[in-house]
Amino acid sequence: MKTEATELRTAAQLLAEALDLPEFSPGWVWLAGAGPGDPGLITALGLHAIAAADVVLYDALVNPTLLNFMQAGAEAIFAGKRRGQPSIRQDELSGILIARAKAGQRVLRLKGGDPFVFGRGGEEALALAGAGVPFRIVPGITAGIGGLAYAGIPVTHRDTNHVASFITGHGIDGKLPELNWQAVAKGSPTLVFYMALAHAEEIANKLMAAGRSPDEPAALVSDATSGESQRVQVTRLADLAVAAKACKAPALLVIGDNVTLREKLDWFGATAPSGFA
Repeated sequence: MKTEATELRTAAQLLAEALDLPEFSPGWVWLAGAGPGDPGLITALGLHAIAAADVVLYDALVNPTLLNFMQAGAEAIFAGKRRGQPSIRQDELSGILIARAKAGQRVLRLKGGDPFVFGRGGEEALALAGAGVPFRIVPGITAGIGGLAYAGIPVTHRDTNHVASFITGHGIDGKLPELNWQAVAKGSPTLVFYMALAHAEEIANKLMAAGRSPDEPAALVSDATSGESQRVQVTRLADLAVAAKACKAPALLVIGDNVTLREKLDWFGATAPSGFA
């Protein structure tokens, strides 16, 4: 395993040199997205950051395979958050980023998906800016795009929608955010909700009350892009509550006619082992 890890880091370094990627300098913090689950979806710049970092603070949705690219002696710190479970406070996490950077380390904050899409990347970047710590943002593939692509559901298609909305399924208090549901229902044919499993029934009820059809197609995608564990449940808006009870977190919720395209575009399911849904 030691030889394999060394070879992985060497490959990452060669890639960085071939692409002339920027140096990860001591005293800097990089906020990087690791993509939604499949380790192959990380960017070249994100992989370079992992291989060069002195310390990596990683989230629960980061594929652990990516940590094999860390250099010998580098430190990995789990900083994931799970609903209803104890986790490091955000102010503590930002404090670690600042302290380690000021101690001269190369600090990588590795987040699932994209750091600026329904994560706390913006909060962490503001804390770094306030402390005078230099930082770089390394975008990643967000689950609402990559996860739906693996489910065979396009976010946009010119025959069905010209607008797509990305919406968080819970606020800082864990409750469904106060939204203008009339505007949400009427403003976008395709709705993509992150972290919405616990409030799926309430979301469906609010959308139907605002005029969306009970027969509108909907789908729940759990463990998006994560190999054999990915599951896709296609349903209709009126039956969303029942489907949600049979689904496990983390899960994406998508509502709109684009869901029907999955019948022909389920490329990932077609290559998966028997039993994949």
